[in-house]
Amino acid sequence: MAVQAGVLGVLGRRLYNLQVVDGDHLRQLAERNRTSKRLLAPARGTIHDRFGVALADNKVSWRALLMPEETTDIPAVIERFSQIVPLDEHDRARIERDLRHVHKYVPVTLHEFLSWDDMARIELNAPSLPGVLVDVGSTRLYPFKDLTAHIVGYVAPPNEEDVAKDTTLSLPGMRVGRAGIEQTQEGLLRGEPGSVEMEVNAVGRVIGEIDRVEGQQGEDVRLTLDSVLQQQVLDRLEDRVASAVVMDCRNGEVMAMVSTPSFDPSLFDSGVSHAQWNEWANDPRTPLLDKAVSGLYPPGSTFKPAVALAALKSGSVTAQDRFNCPGYYDLGGVRFHCWNRWGHGMINMREGLKYSCDVYFYEVARRCGMDPIKAVGNTMGLGVKPEIELPHVRSGVIPTPEWRQKNGFHWNGGDTVNAGIGQGFVQVTPLELAIYTSRIASGRNIQPHLLRATKNQLSAIASDESVSKVDVPPEFLDVVRGGMFAVVNEPHGSAPRARLDLPGIQMAGKTGSAQVRRVSRALRESGHFNSMNLPWEYRPHALFICFAPYDNPKYAVAVVVEHGNAGADEAAPLAKLIMTDTLLRDPASDVRPAPPAPTQSAISQNAISQPGVSTPALSPAQPDATLPVQETKFPNEDQPMAGQSDPGARR
Repeated sequence: MAVQAGVLGVLGRRLYNLQVVDGDHLRQLAERNRTSKRLLAPARGTIHDRFGVALADNKVSWRALLMPEETTDIPAVIERFSQIVPLDEHDRARIERDLRHVHKYVPVTLHEFLSWDDMARIELNAPSLPGVLVDVGSTRLYPFKDLTAHIVGYVAPPNEEDVAKDTTLSLPGMRVGRAGIEQTQEGLLRGEPGSVEMEVNAVGRVIGEIDRVEGQQGEDVRLTLDSVLQQQVLDRLEDRVASAVVMDCRNGEVMAMVSTPSFDPSLFDSGVSHAQWNEWANDPRTPLLDKAVSGLYPPGSTFKPAVALAALKSGSVTAQDRFNCPGYYDLGGVRFHCWNRWGHGMINMREGLKYSCDVYFYEVARRCGMDPIKAVGNTMGLGVKPEIELPHVRSGVIPTPEWRQKNGFHWNGGDTVNAGIGQGFVQVTPLELAIYTSRIASGRNIQPHLLRATKNQLSAIASDESVSKVDVPPEFLDVVRGGMFAVVNEPHGSAPRARLDLPGIQMAGKTGSAQVRRVSRALRESGHFNSMNLPWEYRPHALFICFAPYDNPKYAVAVVVEHGNAGADEAAPLAKLIMTDTLLRDPASDVRPAPPAPTQSAISQNAISQPGVSTPALSPAQPDATLPVQETKFPNEDQPMAGQSDPGARR
């Protein structure tokens, strides 16, 4: 009895220790064996166009996760998993990196985008894969692919630097915006993580879900873009290396912004190889570059309205002053040519704009000087970085003697007259040209913007009456508008092919042909020079800016075709088609228009030729790399660039 009493006493004390003294601790251990709790990546906010059409959305995908705290031999589990679902060297390196930088309770992604067969094999081998589970996640979906890639941007897996700044980015399925709206609105789109508690058996297989707290989805964002108009603009540009911007010139809403060629942003979600990225980045047509906001181009004759405004404002020239154009302009022993080798005779400012006479603006620029030209150019939006909700936005350059000296060179008179026709060191972006055109049309300091609404609430969009007026007298703007009207609508204007076919609606515009290499005097005077005979990469850029309706401006359009040769022959007809599409659709009315009827191929062609360019095979890009920036080479440092395009081509 004594022995029995002693044994019962020992058992009783042990029971007391198990149930009372260590009860809470053991209960927690048992609960941990029975349950598994982890954080959940939140759903990313969606991006829509102005009419609610999804430009970036989410779709369900499956992935395999590893819970480090639920296995004692992580390398062995990974090796067994790789025999079921193959892991390449890139996957193994990423898993090893994640295991070093995350806590044990944070799951690590082994493999994403699993197939049904992969999931079945993982579940079948679950007893030999402790800590491995199949989880549902989301993949970023871009329904329009290359149509809106440069504006919407793309997402990619976070890198070590991202995780160091925010540890929640280590959660499986988390993505970071790398370009476009995805990048600039990352704070709105990301959301807040949730959590899930699951019941598991002894080998870690999920039996059921105990509790779930959903994460807070990121905010939805609505843009000013019209996806249908965006598609129409892309169709007009076809396979050209080009960019086009359509803006509401009353409040700065960007209705369409296209850069070609483009890329499929969905390829970045899963990550791609360096070889593929290098192939894409080395493409001479720069598909990764958003040419509308980052491409720098000499504006050519589209710069002449700014020069005219500067001369009028400074008082160095009046609208009635006439200068003679014999077809050339001599200065300091250097001959600068007009595009018309036979000259334009005695002309005033309106006629100088109408005919796009180079000699007239050589003289205007010489009399005015670069400082007033830069001041007015900046006022009109040129050479100033646009304030728009996109990354990698660049500002153009309007050179001055001071700027030239800072770059280690001396400024001479040839630099001034060359800048007077938008050549030399003058550079702008297509978006700046659209802003510039909007300010000429409205007379107000229009600022571009893409963000229209968040949480289904319209953002504050200024009307044209609430925007301050530009610091240029209205009568001077009227002179320039009249000259741009004559370019398109009057006999012998430089862009008759841009005249609208819409009843009662007229458009004003300005052509531009910007050389990318110098043409010698001997070749130019030989009478046999034709830039269309040059290799594609040596041909001039073709530009055109315009606004309509002329009597009540509503939309502004800027088109730049790389190496398109003559602005009047290549860019002007494209701008006409784009402006016609815009006016007929009228997206600023905020009424969802019906989808347009299919256009005839003959209409889209409209006798517009495209230089032959071979299209190399494109491949996806590396998610963590930086977008390449296109650099435009300056002309010869020793000699100013003479003229713009060949004598036989209309400006």
